[in-house]
Amino acid sequence: MISNLEKLFDKFRGAWRYRWWGVASALPLALIGWLIVFALPDRFETTARIFVDTRTALKPALKNLATDQDIDAQINYVRESLLAGPPLEKLALDTGVLSPNAGGRVKAKTLADLADRITLTATSAGSQGDDRSMAGTVYAVQYLDESADRSFKVVDTLLNAFVEQTLGAKRQGSESVQKFLEERIRDYERRLSTAEDAIATFKKENIGLMPSDQGGYFVHLQAEIDASKTADSNLALAISRRNELTRQLHGDEAISAAGNSTTTAAGQNGTAGGDTLSRIEETQAKLDDLLLKFTDKHPDVIATRAALAELKQRRAQELESLRRGDAGAVASSGAGNNPVYQSIQLELNKVNVEIASLQRQSEQHASAVAELRKHANSAPQVEAEYQQLTRDYDVNKAEYTALLESYQKARLGEQADTAGSVRFEIIQPPVKAYIAMWPKRTRLLALIWLGALCAGAGIAYGLSTLKPVVISEAGMKEITRFPVLGIVTAAFPSRNRFLFRRHMRRFATAAVGLVALFAVVLFLNWRGVRLDAQIIQSWMKS
Repeated sequence: MISNLEKLFDKFRGAWRYRWWGVASALPLALIGWLIVFALPDRFETTARIFVDTRTALKPALKNLATDQDIDAQINYVRESLLAGPPLEKLALDTGVLSPNAGGRVKAKTLADLADRITLTATSAGSQGDDRSMAGTVYAVQYLDESADRSFKVVDTLLNAFVEQTLGAKRQGSESVQKFLEERIRDYERRLSTAEDAIATFKKENIGLMPSDQGGYFVHLQAEIDASKTADSNLALAISRRNELTRQLHGDEAISAAGNSTTTAAGQNGTAGGDTLSRIEETQAKLDDLLLKFTDKHPDVIATRAALAELKQRRAQELESLRRGDAGAVASSGAGNNPVYQSIQLELNKVNVEIASLQRQSEQHASAVAELRKHANSAPQVEAEYQQLTRDYDVNKAEYTALLESYQKARLGEQADTAGSVRFEIIQPPVKAYIAMWPKRTRLLALIWLGALCAGAGIAYGLSTLKPVVISEAGMKEITRFPVLGIVTAAFPSRNRFLFRRHMRRFATAAVGLVALFAVVLFLNWRGVRLDAQIIQSWMKS
């Protein structure tokens, strides 16, 4: 397989066959390009720089109190005030850029071109590590023109206008801003007064339907519904507890504890109790004493046993009445003195009080919900109208406050300008230029020469590609895929070498001629030779 180096060498030898075509193409291309470069008009640039000092004693004192001077805003202000409209036209007429007799289309094109050629830039003058908010700003004015005198005059006139008119324009702008702000403030004052009157009237007409701090109608309604549900739930739980306590109070455990009670309040005090249980205990003790003295046949024993049986029967009836919930049986049975019965009864009393309270809360919340539901159609509309009124009022108030703050800053900024918060100083006055800034002819001429040589080489290579020939043995192998058995050399090698050297001398002479022509072009450029663009255009048309 043929190597990349051999392929490149074959392509070079193929293009070498059309070297004279390349030279013939490069020469006119270079000449045309050089003629165009020599026909380009010179552009002279004039630059001036002015320093705007904001590092005065008023700067820290007015921080956050007056309107800050923004560099970008100042640049835009200068562009709008000096580089557009009548000021730009006056600048063009004063400097001779625009003829007084120019037509509308010519005038518009000339003014647009003038504005495009003028460059205004601003850079901070603070050095590294300085507080840039306290530093000044350097404004640079640049202008390109075919005439050095006119370029100087434009920059000088523009610089003077910048210095003389900026502060005056700023004061006029500040007055305009203040007047505008005053009108807007009065307008918003009227709006606020109207909105306040409307809100007051609306509140009077819709007493009881106004939204509170806790929320509007639906929030209040939902809160009452939730509170009613909570009260009902708590009431149900309290009733369930009461039923359970009632069941315990009338249950076997409490009745059994009451029936087995042997100690009464009266017994603790050393006196006989009045309840049936106490009398049973006394009768039983009396019977025990009688049995110690008498027999079962004794009349007192018989009478005592009869009384004891009657008391026990009465005790059983009392316990049955107590189980049924008879309140009168509590005192007669002595259950009220039993600790277990007392604790259950105490809890039951508490639950009854709680149920009464929860019933009142449930009734109140249910009444509130019913009352609110009556206004289901009117309250949301009232709330929406009130929110609209308050929203408009809040917007107007916020705008009024912002306008009032801006007005105070504008007034303070105007007073600061009058007191000398900004200082102008020209640090680079405009100087007439003697060397053209554009075009860079030496660079352009060299690039055109190199471009023409590359174009000639490209044409030669293109022709060799369109009409390819086999140059080497490796190329033949690459095309045919067959081995090359032998190579037939050219006849008369001496004559061929002579012809090759003669061709090389001619080609070297042509190449030296191109270099010499480039040197001549550089010399002419150094001598300041220029061509009239109109001559070039007429020649190209012909």
